[in-house]
Amino acid sequence: MLSFSQFFAFALVSLLMVLTPGPNMIYLISRSISQGRLAGLISLTGVALGFVFYMLCASFGITSFVVAIPYAYDAIRIAGAAYLLYLAYHAFRSKTSIFAVKSLNDDSPSKLFLVGFLTNLLNPKIAMVYLSLLPQFLHPEQGHILTQSVGLGLIQIVISLSVNALIVLSAAHIARFLQQYASWAQLQKWLMGTVLSALAVRILLEQRR
Repeated sequence: MLSFSQFFAFALVSLLMVLTPGPNMIYLISRSISQGRLAGLISLTGVALGFVFYMLCASFGITSFVVAIPYAYDAIRIAGAAYLLYLAYHAFRSKTSIFAVKSLNDDSPSKLFLVGFLTNLLNPKIAMVYLSLLPQFLHPEQGHILTQSVGLGLIQIVISLSVNALIVLSAAHIARFLQQYASWAQLQKWLMGTVLSALAVRILLEQRR
């Protein structure tokens, strides 16, 4: 069983990660502004399938392998921290808002779903969540690793889909707001860069189990 502290800590990390701009967020915002909220929500269903795919892969082997072999765990942990620092660097350096997107041609519902799925499947940030972050919250002494992995994966999926759905429904309003108040966009980028850097340091300081 997951403890409350495990649940809260992983939920917080999942929330911070989904709020960090990446391929999923950029695509969903672009699609929602260009083709409307319904198109954004259809795309989000494809993104959801990508989350489920990663969760099942992690739960049925990858996570157990990482936890069982300390040196593999350390290698992936360091790689995950390095990727977070890479995201932080680009957050600090970015000169444009993710809401300043180009128009896209209208796509059919099936293509919207497929592109959403592939965008998530090829998103390195999601792979890092399951390969580097999730194993740190698993504790064999608290029960079966598979059960814990699925539980944590479901937490990540629910949080990610909820936040992305809100973004899809309000993308146009947020874009107009940021155009009027550019200082908020700058604050968002510096805040995200700082949070990502702190997460990377937290991972690097994690002791080998």
